[in-house]
Amino acid sequence: MRNYFNYFTEIEERFQRRRGTATLLSTLDWALIEAWREAGVPLDSVLRGIDDAFDKHDERAAKSTRRVRKVNGLAWAAQAVMEAAERGRDAAVGLAPAEPDRESGFEADQVAAYLTRNAEALAAANIPAPADLLLAQISARLRELAAAPGTNEELETNLTVLEEKLIAALQLTAAEASMVAWREQATRELAPYRGKMQAAQLKQITQQFLNKRMLQQSGLPRLSLFYMEHL
Repeated sequence: MRNYFNYFTEIEERFQRRRGTATLLSTLDWALIEAWREAGVPLDSVLRGIDDAFDKHDERAAKSTRRVRKVNGLAWAAQAVMEAAERGRDAAVGLAPAEPDRESGFEADQVAAYLTRNAEALAAANIPAPADLLLAQISARLRELAAAPGTNEELETNLTVLEEKLIAALQLTAAEASMVAWREQATRELAPYRGKMQAAQLKQITQQFLNKRMLQQSGLPRLSLFYMEHL
């Protein structure tokens, strides 16, 4: 199983190190990382792409007689990441599959406690009908998984499905004005990178951005095992 915590944190640390500051990633940056993870982009390809993008940026800065604009967001390196992923796929053709990662880093008692906390948060949420019924069902299912989670791969698949149901429930009750404002914010923040990203990728990142905003406004948790590490 891929170590979800390492995937996110190593990308964050590499970007901060190359940028030269410890500035926190934005909601849009996290949405982009989630999009890469869901698309199956290997961690080493993301890190290589970030390095490639900053190498070119630093080279231009060294040659320029003017001040070069500082990098503000992770989306700036999106094209380089996808190019690195393509090179990685080409290089992997004909190679034997890599050995699976046998160390998940997730202890059974920690996983059970995490699932139970999320179940309690959903049960206590003040969400109007008809979404409240779906949240109650998701909460009950999380308690079942806490008692018998199965393998981490099986559990993460279940949590992905449950989070999709949670997002669908929130969409039923989300205010139109809020959704419009969030979509406009995503459009503004993505504007500088539209020429460097494919339409499908832009759409996926925008949806991830909206999902995060809905969850944040409702005070509800993410369900993936990755987020267990932040508690």
